[in-house]
Amino acid sequence: MEGGSHGSSDGSAFKECFSLVWKNPYVLRLAFSAGIGGFLFGYDTGVISGALLYITDDFKSVDKSTILQETVVSMAIAGGIIGAAIGGWMNDQYGRRTVILITDFLFFIGVVVMATSPAPSLLIVGRVFVGLGIGMVSMTSPLYISETSLPKNRGALVNTIAFLITGGQFLSYLISLAFSKVPGTWRWMLGLTGFPALLQFILMFLLPESPCWLYRKAERMLRKIYSQSEVEGEIRELKESVEAEIKEKEGSENISLTKLLKTKTVRRGLYAGVGLQIFQQFVGLNTVMYYCPSIVQLAGFASNETALLFSLVTVQLNALGSIYLKASSPNCGFCASGTNKLFFGECLVANDTVKDLCHNEDGLWYTRGCPSRFGWLALIDLALYIIFFSLGMGPVPWLVNFEIYP
Repeated sequence: MEGGSHGSSDGSAFKECFSLVWKNPYVLRLAFSAGIGGFLFGYDTGVISGALLYITDDFKSVDKSTILQETVVSMAIAGGIIGAAIGGWMNDQYGRRTVILITDFLFFIGVVVMATSPAPSLLIVGRVFVGLGIGMVSMTSPLYISETSLPKNRGALVNTIAFLITGGQFLSYLISLAFSKVPGTWRWMLGLTGFPALLQFILMFLLPESPCWLYRKAERMLRKIYSQSEVEGEIRELKESVEAEIKEKEGSENISLTKLLKTKTVRRGLYAGVGLQIFQQFVGLNTVMYYCPSIVQLAGFASNETALLFSLVTVQLNALGSIYLKASSPNCGFCASGTNKLFFGECLVANDTVKDLCHNEDGLWYTRGCPSRFGWLALIDLALYIIFFSLGMGPVPWLVNFEIYP
């Protein structure tokens, strides 16, 4: 579209991107530092699913209330809505770098509150802080990368956000599995998010602002990014773009949203960009990531460690590119035969007395899911779902939205 990216996303673009390692490592430093925001996004999406298995063990009120469980998970999404709503204004007002620093601070505060929370209420508060960071960083990190990269590398570098998100999800399950036997399991799982947030804060603190936000002071930075033959043309384009915006602001107190929407290219780009992001959410990947271990348990693999291990495999498929479930309830337990857990079981009221009776009869007691000979169907379907998401609706909407607008 008119005014969009001049780069391409074919194989040559990605080869050119890798060549930056020795040609211009400064550009990669900018992209990596901002891209940690995508890693934080992905890590938080994945880690809560594993942590929730152990949060319910520590807080009985959460174990007995599915509404409370869903509140713990979804409050990060609620915070993300607010963060995304104010993120655009903050980016224009204070700059991309400053907003990323603020998101790191929010992440760190949220992590500390969650990891030390003595009650579910504080855990929920911490989730809101993390959600605010997610909402702001999900739009700011790709924007910073887009504005500090070469046109020919822009598509490939922005696309690293999708890779870092899935990488964060994969690592979150790996860490959840590693800490499954450590005292304070879920506190460690959630608390470790503070380290990448602190790392990004330090890295971004040492980097300059986006040249599109502060073009008058960006010439020195641009000479590090572009070759001598390219830098003058880039500065001229930025200057003309900002001067046109200033001229329009002087003619009117506000840039008219109606006028923008009457511009055919902007309107069509908006339909495509917003539509892709909406459809990406309707695909439901976040829900699967938040509850992946729980889904595995309901499919018949009831051990926390086993559920995390299988979830790790499915999330790895995402990074690389007819579910049959038996319902569970906080008030229902399942006593399976000790000789063959797939036969001679029965659903019973879930309490300690019934649990002891089941164990006295050499039975196996389950409160989250129950054994099923069809559990492998759930894992195959889950794996196929994630593979096809990672090939299309996962990375494409992020990339398209930074290439279609003037």
